[in-house]
Amino acid sequence: MDITQEQIPWLNKDHPNYKKWKYARDISIDRGKFVKSVITNFSACKKLRILDLGSGEGGTSAVLSENNEVVSFDISKIRLHRYAGSDCKNAVICGDALFMPFKEKSFDIIILQDVIEHLNNLERVINNLNKILSDGGIIYLSTPNKYSFINFIADPHWGAPFVSLFKRQQTKKYFLKYFRKSEVNRKDIAELLSLKKILNLFYKFFNVHLFTSHSVNELFKGNKGILWSNFHLILLKIANGLKLNKIIIKIANDKTGFANKFITPTFYFVLVKK
Repeated sequence: MDITQEQIPWLNKDHPNYKKWKYARDISIDRGKFVKSVITNFSACKKLRILDLGSGEGGTSAVLSENNEVVSFDISKIRLHRYAGSDCKNAVICGDALFMPFKEKSFDIIILQDVIEHLNNLERVINNLNKILSDGGIIYLSTPNKYSFINFIADPHWGAPFVSLFKRQQTKKYFLKYFRKSEVNRKDIAELLSLKKILNLFYKFFNVHLFTSHSVNELFKGNKGILWSNFHLILLKIANGLKLNKIIIKIANDKTGFANKFITPTFYFVLVKK
């Protein structure tokens, strides 16, 4: 592909987020294993047809492809090209979540790993997901929490304070315009969601199950596939140094109350089709 690294933000070594993005790629298999650890609470994860929507360079697709048929679907030809250039045995499709070329009830599981905050017209996307998901099928969903005080301090995408509260156009107008001019026209600028917004979006078609307790327990067991933001990694180091793990594990829960509304930095869900 005749494209320079400077034209690809996540491969540009001079980009402020380069180290974070590289670390996320380096632990992509660990991230996939964590996704599987959540899914197996609802499915044996064998002989299933799985759609990895926003698959990136394919770490999660690779993990789930063992004993399953996986379709890696991403809007970025570059990411898919890098994945397909490895030992990829899955179907690889480049496309837009608004126009997915799949028949009704095509998949048993759909993966939405840190992608929904980058999508437009979420109602339409969710309608599409409901159509292509089989009866009783599940969606794995992870996404940053808009109202987490941790994300107030350092937005998970940009590392700046308060940007997590911005809508997409506000991020362009008040942050990118002055601090990341080269990215002001990006089409995948994140707009974080609150717990209430997520529940409202999915309640019509899905029963929603939070997996905060599981993620916190895995985090303190040393699972490397959960954090890649420098700020979050620093907080984890501080928590371990102060031996706060037992307190944090006790606070963590899977209810829709204060802790998950305003503390939990990243939501992990399993959505079961009604």
